[in-house]
Amino acid sequence: MTRVDLLATTLATTVAIAAADAGVTVHPADTGVALENPGMGWTLHYYSNVPTNYGSRLAPSDTVDDFPGLTTVYLRLPWGLLEPEEGVFNWSVLDGPAQRFISKGKRIALRLTCSESWMEWATPRWVMDAGAKGYRFRPGPGVEENGPFWEPDYNDPVFLEKLDHFLAAAAARYDGSPNVAFIDVGTFGVWGEGHTFSSTQLKYPAETVQRHIDLHLKHFRQTLLVANDDFSFQGDGTMQYALDAGLGFRDDSIMVQPAPNAYMSTRFAEMFWRTKPVILECEHFGPSKDRGAWQDGSLYVQCMEDYHASYAAIHWWPHEFLEANRAAIDRMNLRLGYRLQPVEVSWPESVAIEGPIEVRALWRNAGVAPCLPGGFPAITLKDADGGIVTVLADERFDMRDLPVGPPGEAPTVEQRATFRLPFYVRGGTYDVLLSVGDRQGTPTIALPLADGDAQRRYRLGQVTVRGQYSVTVGAPVRDGDSWLLPTTWTIHEALPGGIAPFAHFDPHGADGPIQFQAVPAEGANLSALSQPATVDVPMRFTVPAEMRGHEFDLHVGLWRPERLAQPDERLTPDSGGADRRVAVGTVRVGQDGSVEAVGWPNR
Repeated sequence: MTRVDLLATTLATTVAIAAADAGVTVHPADTGVALENPGMGWTLHYYSNVPTNYGSRLAPSDTVDDFPGLTTVYLRLPWGLLEPEEGVFNWSVLDGPAQRFISKGKRIALRLTCSESWMEWATPRWVMDAGAKGYRFRPGPGVEENGPFWEPDYNDPVFLEKLDHFLAAAAARYDGSPNVAFIDVGTFGVWGEGHTFSSTQLKYPAETVQRHIDLHLKHFRQTLLVANDDFSFQGDGTMQYALDAGLGFRDDSIMVQPAPNAYMSTRFAEMFWRTKPVILECEHFGPSKDRGAWQDGSLYVQCMEDYHASYAAIHWWPHEFLEANRAAIDRMNLRLGYRLQPVEVSWPESVAIEGPIEVRALWRNAGVAPCLPGGFPAITLKDADGGIVTVLADERFDMRDLPVGPPGEAPTVEQRATFRLPFYVRGGTYDVLLSVGDRQGTPTIALPLADGDAQRRYRLGQVTVRGQYSVTVGAPVRDGDSWLLPTTWTIHEALPGGIAPFAHFDPHGADGPIQFQAVPAEGANLSALSQPATVDVPMRFTVPAEMRGHEFDLHVGLWRPERLAQPDERLTPDSGGADRRVAVGTVRVGQDGSVEAVGWPNR
């Protein structure tokens, strides 16, 4: 690993061409932009158990686009609102708001709860009517015969059977959806938080929590499941059980209390963060601020650092939360989750056609969390029109393996890759763009770089692809009843024997078959075309009588007759078309058989 002095970077990308090896080295600068990437970001509480909190003030067209780094919309609702009658589901209360944000590229997260301190039948009443045991309670006193709310016995077999069916229906709809970021195990405890402090205050064994984890694992086999830190109140072993089962981790109580008790589950975050996302949910911002726990929000920033958090919650009216906490949000956006920085990237200034291109890069993860989704760096070559010429992905270098560190202290890791340009790449100068994505080179992760192409690729500079030869063509010269076309070929590298030049006269400005050709004049030294050199080869042609009075497009090139109809039949010029021919210009043939070069060779 190599440390790179950040003080040497500039506010804009700087480029230095190393003359010794004709290489290009760039030091891309971090723009400071908030990133919206998979597996990280801010989560907006659209529903925070109570349906009116906190999406009710948002117009259907308001997808909170002004909030930097918002990636996920959190929908937390009780079971009773989703299955009011057994087998009759009301998924639209989730899907309606979800689609507003999904249409903007966001994802959703879910928590489905069974006990609330504001709603009598968070678990639907028909579950109790079917014989499930439970307890009436009042927040504070706990179990009370005439309490206003009902909480199930979390071990009751009837309750578990009905819950099993409900989770099966939810999983059939949401498990494995690319639009779902994670799902909380939220069926145990009041508000789905894994405790009963504000409900019955009854104590359950760790096995009860494990049973609810297992019930979710039974149905949600693809989507990330998440465990709450308050599961630990039923025994510390619950958190180890969740970790071993592959769950992520969340803490729902950040800044309920002021310092030094603003957060108290660092030991559990330490268990999870290297392999699974850690999710922070702060106390409702208004009450936290009113009781003096929030202060300036810096404790939220510090908790993010100490927990190595991938997600942080907006637990309030989102626009008001942003306005009140913009400075803290901006600080967190530079560290929340992962932040991949290509500190230095080098490649050759020019490469031979179909030859190797060596790329060296120094990468750093400037975030607090690993790049848990993983990703592979890729170089994309684009032509002057912005078309993708080729993509070169390095699947041996996974961003997931980058270490993290304190602010400004994350180490850099060197990437070295050698790619061979595919046969279809033509000679020319191409833009070099960098991206991180899947093994096929599809970008999936935004980088904090300038000059992006709106597809998460970022322009770093250019590379010249040298063909096997270049050619210049002089004006046709009459030689008796035929014409000579002077051609000068500059061969860049040793080539196979048996090479011959060609010259095609095509219909002017239109597709169509070759009308007539020129061939090497007698005595031309074609063997010289196999070695690096500059070789003059006159090409002889005769204009057929029926071609008089027309214009033609002249194309020239080199070919190997023995490779007829093979991909490498024609050699690759420094510049030319997809057919590996060099467009020379227009030839005008008079009615008298005269031949004139139009606009060349001195154009």
